[in-house]
Amino acid sequence: MHSILKFKWLIAAALIILTAVLFVLAPNLTQQAEEAGTFQLSDEAASQRAADILEEAGAADQTISLVLALDGELDEETRSMIETLVNDIEGLEEPITSVLNPVESADLEEQLVSEDGRTVLIPVTIDGTNEEVNAIADEIRSQLIPSDLTAYITGQAIISSDVNASAQEGLERTEIITVVLIFVLLLAVFRSIITPFVPLVAVGITYLLSQSIVAFLVDWFGFPVSNYTQIFLVAILFGIGTDYCILLLSRYKEELAAGHSVEDAIVNTYKTAGRTLLISGLAVFIGFTAIGFAEFPIFKSAVAVAVGIAVLMLVLYTIVPFLMALLKEKLFWPSKKSAAHQDSKLWVLLSKLSVNRPLLSMLVVAVITVPLLFTYGNELSFNTVDEIGSEYESVQGLRAIEEGFGQGDSLPVQVLINAEESLATAETIPYAETVAEEIEQLEGVESVRTVTRPTGESIEDFYVTDQVGLVSEGITEAAGGLEEVQSGLTEIQDNLTAISEQAGNTDGLNNAAASLGQLNTQLGQVTQGLQATSNIEQTAGALTQISGGLTELQQGLEEAAAGSGELAGGLTQIAEGVGSANSGLTEIAAGLTEAADLLQAISDSESARDTGLYIPEDALEGEDFVPVLDRYYFGEETGLMFEVILSENPYSPEAIDITENIKAAVERSVANTPFEDAELAFSGISSINSDLRDISSADFTRTVTIMLISLFVVLAILFRSLIMPLFMIGSLLLTYYTSVSITELIFVEGFGYDGISWAVPFFGFVMLVALGVDYSIFLLDRFREEAVRGAAVGQALHISMAKMGTVIITAAVILAGTFGAMIPSGVLSLVQIASIVVTGLLLYGLIVLPLLIPAISISFGDGLWWPFRRKRKD
Repeated sequence: MHSILKFKWLIAAALIILTAVLFVLAPNLTQQAEEAGTFQLSDEAASQRAADILEEAGAADQTISLVLALDGELDEETRSMIETLVNDIEGLEEPITSVLNPVESADLEEQLVSEDGRTVLIPVTIDGTNEEVNAIADEIRSQLIPSDLTAYITGQAIISSDVNASAQEGLERTEIITVVLIFVLLLAVFRSIITPFVPLVAVGITYLLSQSIVAFLVDWFGFPVSNYTQIFLVAILFGIGTDYCILLLSRYKEELAAGHSVEDAIVNTYKTAGRTLLISGLAVFIGFTAIGFAEFPIFKSAVAVAVGIAVLMLVLYTIVPFLMALLKEKLFWPSKKSAAHQDSKLWVLLSKLSVNRPLLSMLVVAVITVPLLFTYGNELSFNTVDEIGSEYESVQGLRAIEEGFGQGDSLPVQVLINAEESLATAETIPYAETVAEEIEQLEGVESVRTVTRPTGESIEDFYVTDQVGLVSEGITEAAGGLEEVQSGLTEIQDNLTAISEQAGNTDGLNNAAASLGQLNTQLGQVTQGLQATSNIEQTAGALTQISGGLTELQQGLEEAAAGSGELAGGLTQIAEGVGSANSGLTEIAAGLTEAADLLQAISDSESARDTGLYIPEDALEGEDFVPVLDRYYFGEETGLMFEVILSENPYSPEAIDITENIKAAVERSVANTPFEDAELAFSGISSINSDLRDISSADFTRTVTIMLISLFVVLAILFRSLIMPLFMIGSLLLTYYTSVSITELIFVEGFGYDGISWAVPFFGFVMLVALGVDYSIFLLDRFREEAVRGAAVGQALHISMAKMGTVIITAAVILAGTFGAMIPSGVLSLVQIASIVVTGLLLYGLIVLPLLIPAISISFGDGLWWPFRRKRKD
């Protein structure tokens, strides 16, 4: 410290210049956070894999919805307006790839117009980044939507943009409130106009320097970053930096009051409070460094705080002693003594309970905390929309969709099947219906849209039962047609017999009539056989033979007509009648042959036997079916998509459970099908939230374990005890679960949210444990100091509580205040994190730390230092 004081001007100037230079040259951390995105899922996550599959297939287009809220019914004038709007949007061209016109066809109108006709969706597909999507949305909003039309634009990219905007607005409010709050609190604590500027200057330099370093790390090494990064840097650095400054300034004032020179007072301050500062800073640094072991980038983004803590320690050991030496006693002007250095009357009173009656003290803590622990249900919410509130247009659009179409229609779950070969064949498509049926049977699934059910309902014509039914109807019609032909031939035979009698019973005409009778008899037998056996192939063959006989008969009659002048007209008419009957038979035979071929194809089709569906090859090239293929296939038709409409809100916990069931159902249904070896992936907000739940839960367990073990090892080394770290950490765990229980009661039972936001437990735990451990270190390090001097355990506890009580309470109030400054941010997760930390810090500083820690300590006595021994000065 003597060397630092000797070169204080040079060191301070160098640090300030470095801060200014890096601040000017550093990349924009805010922009980096926006570019990093909201979720940043790992590549192994099912939803991220789905995004990668679509990207590789060139089908990663994003869809936003223009939601029209109509005042009246969908009349012709409104239809015309919608068509004009669709054409105008299409006219924007790139990066827009398609715009669906909701009034173009009956099928589209059924999907995109609500039942009451008052809510209309215009889906716009865009091949571009989130920034390009939002730019298109701005252009549509400002230039194309009629001023008298109520319309909203929504979609995942729009919502993500609103979340980022809300977070940045919240950060700006938090920064201003934090600075003002700290200045006011320090002014009240130190009763000095000068003193509050010392922490603000020190922490201000720390924040600017830390932010620049983190920005460079993000740019150079891909350091994790998110919207939480800057907010946590502000809250923690200003809060904990002020706490550390209070610790140093309090001890510095004590040293000056003891009659030491300025330099000796500074040196003694850093020998005593400086040691506590190092232990505390190291504990917090390790706590936030442990976050680096998380896999989820959003969680890892809080590791930037560790960088901030390292910079803070540098500033506290350079800038703060520089200001102490520069301002000397004037640092506390105009106050003659500081409230921070008086013995804490509250903690003195509490020490009499906790030290003298430890069991009663423990009971008091249990009565306050244990009942709250039993209320904790670990209820989590994954509703991103709750983060930003209903004043944003994207949220209003979602609400309009939910009201018009149902909650699930706004953001369906997408199931992707990705193979190496084409899945758009007559043999593979029927299996898509098998998968869709399996999904649709699940509770919570409203409908499924895919290639075999583009409107959400199965195409009945593809079912074998329907096709066989049509064949059966065709057989009945064919039998009826044969009877008509038979009746006609009978009439022709009668006419031919009559002509033969007029001509004197010529042998030729008699033979022709006889032949016609035989053919007619055969036809009757064929008709009866068809009706009795439905043997299509045999019937078609017999009709072909009969047709051949009719052809010969027709030719004979035509020859007879040519050689007989008187009877020529009648014979010609009879020949034409035979020809017509023959054509009818030929047509019926052709129809029966076609039906026979269809039945044979169905019989030969493995997919028809497996699924009950058969799709003729020519149907795949039909004018109506090609757009369906284009919509649900991607890549070179090697990928197939299913859209699953849920009956629940896509953001709800129930939707996550349904999505898990969908995943299991799809895996079951693809077994023993052409999809069996294909890759499965799941997209949509419910799938993303499902991945978030799994990843965040695993990360919480892993990171918390690493963090607690690391803290235990460091505290055990610094305090030379295995007992003290155990109850220090245990008291923090008790405080965390009590405070998170209170927060859950407030937001779930009080405000009616599904749960506390999914990221809150992780960040709340890390913040509260990493910061709360400081206060136990403040107390127990002063206790260690008194014990080393020879005081008994009880006496050392009384002294340390009296001396550190005000410092700890002041520090807890200030740190709680800095986190409380996050509440006006308007970002729900930040408000909930602030609630946990504020509640926890006040609970710890006013109840758990003064009542539980001393009670446990006095109970162990000299065993506190087990397995080591207590150090004592001579």
